[in-house]
Amino acid sequence: MASYRIGRINDDIKRELASMIPTLKDPRVRGLISITRVDTTTDLRYCKVYVSTLDKDDAKEVMRGLKSSAGYLRRELGRRMTLRYTPELQFIADDSIDRGAKLIQMMNELDIQPDEAPAETEDTL
Repeated sequence: MASYRIGRINDDIKRELASMIPTLKDPRVRGLISITRVDTTTDLRYCKVYVSTLDKDDAKEVMRGLKSSAGYLRRELGRRMTLRYTPELQFIADDSIDRGAKLIQMMNELDIQPDEAPAETEDTL
């Protein structure tokens, strides 16, 4: 029962943060930024926000900008959501999209021929 509630809270936090991040005035937070996952502790004290950026060259600067804006985002999150505690936000760079794209590329590069029926030889009989 508690995991269902935490799952709903995670979805709500993800949705609210996704709408707040484009409005940040920090010049380091630019480009296409995606929140891939949100993990909140059961006591609602801490929240890990996994962030992916389209431009990997600016990823470190974007993460620095988000970490410096964490207090503002937490305050705004507290105003928009009715929770007993507003969790402390910890932003973590997520490269799962890149790993998935690399895996798909590797699979496409494989030269796999369709299986043919194995020829029966006299040695196997």
